[in-house]
Amino acid sequence: MMNETEMLKKALEYIDASHEAMKTLWEEIVSMESGVSDKEGIDRVCERLKKELEASAVCTTVVPMEQAGNLLKGEFHGERPQKPILLIGHMDTVFAKGTLEKNPFRIDEQGRAHGPGVLDMKAGLVIAVFVLRALEACGYDKRPLRVMFAGDEENGHRLSNAREEIRAVCEGCEAAFNFETGFEDDGLVVGRKGSCRVVVTVTGVAAHAGNDPQRGRSAILEMAHKVIEIQKLHDFDNGLFVNVGVIKGGTVPNAVPGSCEIQIDIRYESRERLDEVLRKIRVIAEYSHVADTKAQVSMSAPSEVMEASGANLKLFEHVKRAAELIGYGEVSTKKVGGWSDSCLASACGIPVVCAMGVKGAKNHSMEEYALADTLFERAKLALASIITL
Repeated sequence: MMNETEMLKKALEYIDASHEAMKTLWEEIVSMESGVSDKEGIDRVCERLKKELEASAVCTTVVPMEQAGNLLKGEFHGERPQKPILLIGHMDTVFAKGTLEKNPFRIDEQGRAHGPGVLDMKAGLVIAVFVLRALEACGYDKRPLRVMFAGDEENGHRLSNAREEIRAVCEGCEAAFNFETGFEDDGLVVGRKGSCRVVVTVTGVAAHAGNDPQRGRSAILEMAHKVIEIQKLHDFDNGLFVNVGVIKGGTVPNAVPGSCEIQIDIRYESRERLDEVLRKIRVIAEYSHVADTKAQVSMSAPSEVMEASGANLKLFEHVKRAAELIGYGEVSTKKVGGWSDSCLASACGIPVVCAMGVKGAKNHSMEEYALADTLFERAKLALASIITL
């Protein structure tokens, strides 16, 4: 029987021999547009990855979703008695259909890969697939491996039951690694904020701006007061982020606007801080600066927080030792504001290390890029972390 050292050596050699295959799959799935509202595109990516996983002896299941991209889950060596390790990813991106024509997959002279979702997180999917391939090739049989690729992570699973499916996959796992965007400073994420979306709608009195302006009650003017007060709730130093990101109001320039709506994104490190800021938003909504205007507040279900727990830090220390073992270099801990499915796993009580994917920057923009060679380095880091766990 192959010992752990021999197994790891063979797994790393498999990655060294798979550079072209990894880049080919990366280009292929980046070239399948899969914006979060593009169910057809996401499902194409899902079917492609299903074939890849099944070629690596992973037993797969596609969970269909009516209003969102399907979810792909799988299990490798499911018969093993030890607790499983979970590999997490998502197949959707933030980019609208047609973006690929303006920003096709390519690797430039500086070794930076470009394309819609090239960093967040098509590369991470490739890493997870080839980690499983390498584990099969090296004869790994210590633990079961589970894999979960969501189809609607970018909108927080607001149009599907993916949260329940993910919680079910998390049940009984020893640890989880999420192949989300890696950072160029080699920071690995051990804590993520929760998120909540709030909508404030102001109703005023519409009127002709030229013939009857005195009858009008401007909903936009009232909302302008509220936006200023709401933005004052932002507390960067203490980890509370409040962002009025969308505003809609009025119909035509020559009408006093009778309605206005804002959409607010809130990021928080504890439910207590969220409850406090929601209370303050309701107080702001109740007070009117413009007579005869009224406001209503609605909100999404608050998401889970990935706390920088002792369990997460312990798993990070294991990854750090694995990095030293293979000569990867220094890694460090990082806490970030962006939500991910790591928050769901963490809420289930599983130790999680996130941002294990390819390194890069400028997520969610046309300038998003990934450092191509780190595709292979990060696959090796994940393999060392799994084999030695």
